Amino acid sequence: MTLQCKTLGMTPSFGFGDRIGLATPGHVAAMHEAGSGMAPIFPQQSIREMTRTSRTPAQVMNDALHGAEASGWTGVIGADADHLKTPADVDVTAAVGFTFFTIDPSGYVDQKADDYSEQVTREKFDSVVSEVPWINAYRGRQITLSTGTKIELTEAACLRAAVKYGKAINQAVSLADHIRSVQAAAGRDHEIELSVDETDQPTTLAEHYIIADQCLSRGMKLVSLAPRFIGDFEKGVDFKGDLAALDRSLADHAAIAKLLGPYKLSLHSGSDKLSMYGSLAKATGGCFHVKTAGTSYLEALRVVARHDAALFRRLIDFARERYNTDKATYHVSATLNSAPTTAECSDIGELERHYLECWKDVPQGRGFTNQGRQILHCTFGSTLTDPTLGPAVKSLLAANVGTYTEILREHFVRHLQALKAGM
Repeated sequence: MTLQCKTLGMTPSFGFGDRIGLATPGHVAAMHEAGSGMAPIFPQQSIREMTRTSRTPAQVMNDALHGAEASGWTGVIGADADHLKTPADVDVTAAVGFTFFTIDPSGYVDQKADDYSEQVTREKFDSVVSEVPWINAYRGRQITLSTGTKIELTEAACLRAAVKYGKAINQAVSLADHIRSVQAAAGRDHEIELSVDETDQPTTLAEHYIIADQCLSRGMKLVSLAPRFIGDFEKGVDFKGDLAALDRSLADHAAIAKLLGPYKLSLHSGSDKLSMYGSLAKATGGCFHVKTAGTSYLEALRVVARHDAALFRRLIDFARERYNTDKATYHVSATLNSAPTTAECSDIGELERHYLECWKDVPQGRGFTNQGRQILHCTFGSTLTDPTLGPAVKSLLAANVGTYTEILREHFVRHLQALKAGM
């Protein structure tokens, strides 16, 4: 195998997650058709996803690189070790050649900070004051962005940022130091993405500024940052929210990234968010990273629907049994009432529409809106590790790689073209 993973720098990039190991030919086909000007990340998986699918970092890497090479890809490739939380996570992914490390310090974020009263915020601050010696460097400052927006680093804003993110920043910097040490010892380059998107409330401009400034000033090789943007970025469906307000917010966040870095703005849960892709690309001037994962799994189930209707019905029944348990760690709004049971729907085409939805049923320029997709999305781990269903899905895909490749090609060409429209 001659392909090797590289760092991508400020090149706009697109991450293709593959939870089964057979999707890369479709990803490559889409890049060949519509990906010019963007760099692909084919090996991409989080530690959580690897655990849920019983895959190792080496399997993720090998499946992606073999698939890319067999499909004729000769360009640059990045490799994303996603949602890393511990030094052990870094060690096992660095050992097999990952180059792009996504740090997830969400376990150290005070998720209730936005709801604290001023008095409670000050009490909480007193408990972390020794961990945030940087706070005096920000109090009272005003930053004017290139958009004209002013960031007021008031006493209240700084205290809340310290309470909410102080420990998380320290954890992220510590993990970045470990990544740098491991990669340097191996003679390999690296780059870091910081994920602060898994919070209940959007990341304020003041929080973004402080987080990024602290990470950069303390030596983190930050190539991209994923804030929690306004609106809803649920799994498996398009963006929900005010697109005009999102446009303005993206412009401000991109201005911070340009002022402090530059570094890329990263969109997590980026699958199927076609309605806002153009805005992201335009606001950032093409300095973006988009991360997708579950959508390739859902398109695998579309292959099942078209080649084995009985198996697709079994998968839906199983997913409905698991959904209320498996959805706990995902941002979704679907309920079991969001889609009919298999007993209520005799036509396989109707089942595919309710649970996967066809592009021809979606208004031009938008991604999927049917929440039935979320029932299948959240239950991927249970499905793929089920001793009967997992092997059945993988066997069917292996026997119909051509169908899977063509479905993924069409699917991701739409994603890539929506991004290029804004570049």
